[in-house]
Amino acid sequence: MSEANEFAAVTKAFSGLGVDENLFISSLGRWNRYQRESYRVSTPGFFNEDERQFQRWSDHHILQLRQEFLRLKDAVVLYTMHPWERDARLFKEALLLKIPQQDVLIETACTRSSEDLLGARKAYHSLFEHSIEEDIAHHLKAHERKLLVALVSTYRYEGPKVNDDLAKSEAKVFVNALKDAKKKNLIEDEEIVRILSIRSKLHLKAICSHYKEMTGNFLDEDLDGDLILKQVVQCLCSPQTYFSKILIASLSLDVEESAKDSVTRVIVTRADENDMKLIKEEFQSKYGSTLAAKIQEVANGSYRDFLLTIIAKSD
Repeated sequence: MSEANEFAAVTKAFSGLGVDENLFISSLGRWNRYQRESYRVSTPGFFNEDERQFQRWSDHHILQLRQEFLRLKDAVVLYTMHPWERDARLFKEALLLKIPQQDVLIETACTRSSEDLLGARKAYHSLFEHSIEEDIAHHLKAHERKLLVALVSTYRYEGPKVNDDLAKSEAKVFVNALKDAKKKNLIEDEEIVRILSIRSKLHLKAICSHYKEMTGNFLDEDLDGDLILKQVVQCLCSPQTYFSKILIASLSLDVEESAKDSVTRVIVTRADENDMKLIKEEFQSKYGSTLAAKIQEVANGSYRDFLLTIIAKSD
């Protein structure tokens, strides 16, 4: 391989999600000091020459590269955790950020079974010696707090029975609430919060179906003006749609670090659920590419191989 091609290959190994460990060993590890200097000079995106005429790493890229080396470790640690501990720790990490990651709270609370959500709450007690409800109440604003506390506290019925008349009447609640959305913030509507936090997922799907019959629109699309409620409805009624959108937005080279982290979270937390098969089908249908092909395109090294191995289990 020519020096220019080798430099380009190493730069690619530094980029994307994860790192290409084998290439670092076979190429970077055998370079002498002059080759390393030549690489620094020819890669101004990573290195900048300062007034003292030496090429220094960009601080941004140092932080970014450290994160990419950690990506495999974080995925393995999450994957091997007990599911309850994993969800409890995801709850905690989401709340400790300067701006809490409400999407992580919503997707975990709304896509788990009643038993697994209860288990995550028990794990939270054991790990942090207080409740997830307490922490949500402390970290979130008042109008978001009530909904999120209700979602993590619920124990939904998971049987097959649905009261269709009740579902139709509650669909009308959404129709009327959306008509009045300019007058009143939907997330502050007690009836909306009550319905979303206590009804079974089959019942909520029936509500969405009746809403479509009444309005000609999909409920989640009509909730575009309220992202939190939109995410709640999608996670409760069509999680494969929600997770596919998260993945396509995250599998890109130019997204923020927190968005890249979503790839690990979604794939690892959905690994043992029927969700993964549905997510892969939805992803291919919606974006014209398999999830495996997109990961192969963007990710590197052992991190890429680990993700591909996980998603292959659902084939």
